[in-house]
Amino acid sequence: MSYLDHIRACNRWDPSQFVPFRVEGEQVGLIRRDFVPHLRGYPGVLRVREEGVAWVHAATDLEERSGRLHELPLDLHDQGIIGHIHGERYPVAAKTRLQPRLLIDRSAAPYFGVRAYGQHLNGFVRSREGLKLWVARRAADRRVFPNHLDNLAAGGLPWGLGLTENIRKECQEEAGMPESLSSQAVAVGAVTYCVEGQHGLKPDVMYCYDLELPADFRPVNTDGEVAGFELQPMAAVMARVRDTDDFKINCNLVIIDFLIRHGLIGPDEPDYLDLIQGLRSPLP
Repeated sequence: MSYLDHIRACNRWDPSQFVPFRVEGEQVGLIRRDFVPHLRGYPGVLRVREEGVAWVHAATDLEERSGRLHELPLDLHDQGIIGHIHGERYPVAAKTRLQPRLLIDRSAAPYFGVRAYGQHLNGFVRSREGLKLWVARRAADRRVFPNHLDNLAAGGLPWGLGLTENIRKECQEEAGMPESLSSQAVAVGAVTYCVEGQHGLKPDVMYCYDLELPADFRPVNTDGEVAGFELQPMAAVMARVRDTDDFKINCNLVIIDFLIRHGLIGPDEPDYLDLIQGLRSPLP
């Protein structure tokens, strides 16, 4: 196993198995072919053709459109086709999340292959022994990657919350961090990837943040999503990312980005250029 293996794992999908999802002629997502037949029962909302799926409902208001779209996953959930309704809404847009065509429930986003956005924070400490990184362990009852390791704070970016507001919220919920501390988080770029999963396609953008924490800081989870935390020496983190699947799959990318930016993975790494390019894979 290698660092590059994690980037490859986050960028595995077969374009031939997907068809475009369009709104007003603009592609906003990709729907897996085996899911398309489930959408034929909504002719007043969607036009389903072999070459793709198009939004046809006459509503032009964002909330009305989104309300009609939300009825679909609710109905598909009742049929047992979609297993979970999250409750958070994600923007459906071709380019910028700030100008959505529709809003979709977070759990339904992969089924329609729409671009999703999240925020991940690397909380680190400087010590005499060098950099150390706070690592969270996901709770055993999490639906996705239970018991896996995670960044100190991370979460999706729902519609209606700004970047600053949401990262502070995630820091408070997941690590019990006061705003006076989370407000010092530094935006350091973004990681992108596109991966096919059980429920469809995830063309995701993760905004990355670094936060240097005081030596006496101790994270405390408040939302039940984290089982515990450990402050690990960077060498241990590097070995765990490089040699194991212990971390939630996309968290590996956030940590690799951190390691490159802080000079811990340097140009002497055989896959150095592939890592840099792979962390920002083009999105469909």
